[in-house]
Amino acid sequence: MAFENGIIRADPMSHRPVELWKKYLRQGRTCEPAKVLRLDTPIHPDKVRFVCISDTHEKMDEVLDLIPDGDVLIHAGDVSAVIKFNQQIGKLPHKVKIVIAGNHELGFEDGEEMSDRQLAGLSMLGIGKAYELLTNCIYLCDRMIEVYGIKIYGAPWHPMPGYSFYRQRGQALLQKWNQIPNKTDVLITHTPPLGHGDFNAWTKLGGMLAGCAELLNTVEYRVKPKYHVFGHIHQQHGCTTNGE
Repeated sequence: MAFENGIIRADPMSHRPVELWKKYLRQGRTCEPAKVLRLDTPIHPDKVRFVCISDTHEKMDEVLDLIPDGDVLIHAGDVSAVIKFNQQIGKLPHKVKIVIAGNHELGFEDGEEMSDRQLAGLSMLGIGKAYELLTNCIYLCDRMIEVYGIKIYGAPWHPMPGYSFYRQRGQALLQKWNQIPNKTDVLITHTPPLGHGDFNAWTKLGGMLAGCAELLNTVEYRVKPKYHVFGHIHQQHGCTTNGE
């Protein structure tokens, strides 16, 4: 059982995500497209508007003028060029700007063993505590803030080996997700949960599901946030629902 007596347990099939997702589908779990607002939808004065983006890498300038206004801007990781990104996000009008790290945020993970990085050319890149250069936004790493009475938690961890913030599927990642408070309204992670926006068609990997089963179970069974914002898999942008 992945969830028993209020406790999430690592699924024995976590390291076989495709097989595991098929099993979950047979058990009645689902992933369906969800309705999203048009970018030109008027802002309501009695509602908090969240604008969510991710994985801009070093191309933030290409989308800067396309990002709609709102009260809270969320960036779910992979900003890459930190100083340039900080300048660019500072130009946006959103009252609150929240950023988490992604697997390409070199120098963001305190205590990272850089020799474990997948690409040899990246092994010594990045500076320690690079997140301190983000002065025009709020950086979240395993912590929560409250904005307009809404509790928002951010975490950067993912199961892709050879990059910053990597942890193995199963218990290692579950230990990170166990830190997410139950009363989280909006959860931000870089990695998708298993089965939602996580199909990676990268031919070198032969096509696979990149999402995390322990994150899915944490979201659906324990935390149950109103919204879960994530990125990482570029070709899987959009919005989905589990029907709840």
